[in-house]
Amino acid sequence: MFRYATTFLIVLLFKLASPTAIASTNSELQHLKNAVVKIYTTSVSPDYFTPWRLLNAKQSSGSGAVIAGNRILTNAHVVADARYIQVQRHNDPKKFLAHVSFVSHEADLAMLEVEDTSFFRGLKSLSIGKLPEPLQEVSVYGYPFGGNSLSITRGILSRVEHQFYSHSERYLLAGQIDAAINPGNSGGPVIVNKQIVGVVMQANFGSKSENQGYFVPPSVVQHFLKDAEDGIHHGIPDLGFRTQEMESPAMKKAFGTDTYDGGVLITKVFDNTAAAGKIFPNDVLLAIDGYDIADDTTIKVRDDLRTNYKYAIDQYHVGDKITLKISRNGKIKDISLIAVERAQTYSLVREEEFDELPEYFIYGGVVFVPLNMNLIKRWGRDWRNKAPTSFLHAQGQFITSEKTELVVAVKVLAADVNLGYHNWNNFIVDSVNGIPIRDFAQFVTTVRNLATPYTVFEDSAGYKLVLDNLEARASEAQILSMYQIPSAVSANWLQE
Repeated sequence: MFRYATTFLIVLLFKLASPTAIASTNSELQHLKNAVVKIYTTSVSPDYFTPWRLLNAKQSSGSGAVIAGNRILTNAHVVADARYIQVQRHNDPKKFLAHVSFVSHEADLAMLEVEDTSFFRGLKSLSIGKLPEPLQEVSVYGYPFGGNSLSITRGILSRVEHQFYSHSERYLLAGQIDAAINPGNSGGPVIVNKQIVGVVMQANFGSKSENQGYFVPPSVVQHFLKDAEDGIHHGIPDLGFRTQEMESPAMKKAFGTDTYDGGVLITKVFDNTAAAGKIFPNDVLLAIDGYDIADDTTIKVRDDLRTNYKYAIDQYHVGDKITLKISRNGKIKDISLIAVERAQTYSLVREEEFDELPEYFIYGGVVFVPLNMNLIKRWGRDWRNKAPTSFLHAQGQFITSEKTELVVAVKVLAADVNLGYHNWNNFIVDSVNGIPIRDFAQFVTTVRNLATPYTVFEDSAGYKLVLDNLEARASEAQILSMYQIPSAVSANWLQE
């Protein structure tokens, strides 16, 4: 009996593994492989130490996947500051010119279009699937360094939660897998059941983990694709407030929410945001869009997933209505807000910019720039330890109505007019002739319009850099010629 059952099982397995079934499986795998492309990028970034110049061009490569509409989905960091982009199909030596049609640096996603549409001939696009289940096996397709052919690795989904994205330092949902992911894999698809369930990205901001990879999950990808429909980047909205955990029983009693299981304290509401005038510091946020918020700031997204309450906001688009439940002085209120575009930053330090030329202003041989993360990161990978402490301290300072960004005298181009200050650098200007500085635009306008004999730049500690106003203006052409600088101002100021 056992012998007959065994024979039957062998016959059954043979039928299941028939040439037709094997051919079908091989064909499906080939379609998947063909839909994954290699991206070659030549990028040139500005030199924020010398903002009228560019750094040396560098070549890099990444991966991407063909999606509906003859488009290629990849990472934003793969094509950031790109000057020339080529794409290459699997097992095909020919390279095709491509360009960025839409990009979201905050989500680390970009869309490429290929100028020669014959590139897509015979290719089947991939669709976007759902977030995998925990411990579900996934496949990672891409072109990691160390070879030219397509690489396929497997792993399991080990964790899903909000992470700081390495490229943008934005706090968004991310997936973590144990598949081998290396440089060059960036932008490649994470595949389950022939669908894209994630886009490989750089290791999360500040991560020291080994043998782990991270990907942009389907919810963020779908938001990006929806945002791209009109060709205008609106990004993931922000309501304009900050919160604090309320795990302390004493804090809950103090704010009248000790009878509730959750809630987080509103600590800051920024001006000119969706929340301004509608919610206030010391309100307790209990729920967003029906998601109850635990006192550790998390919400339950599905039975096996809890993550930061920001997830409930991240699903919306600019212009959508979002309903919040709050407790104010112990009374429950429902409040509706209209999602708006996130401010460029709420810190006095501008966020890192890509695909942009830096702003600068030269006066009396002193080079002034707005303080941003591009400048801070010019100190290299170890910028957290090497950048000026005043710059790093400013990262944690919020903007106000009186001051929205900082202005830095980044260097002094030695000349007679600035004698005595030749070794000055990285000097944060707080005021000019006693006039407080609000932002870089106001600073440039103020200096240009001064009619006083001397110009006094002062920092918050009272240190002063003093220049003769007439001499500073008269020496401009000579200084520009001496240091081979095309203009005393960045391009955006040339027509002002």
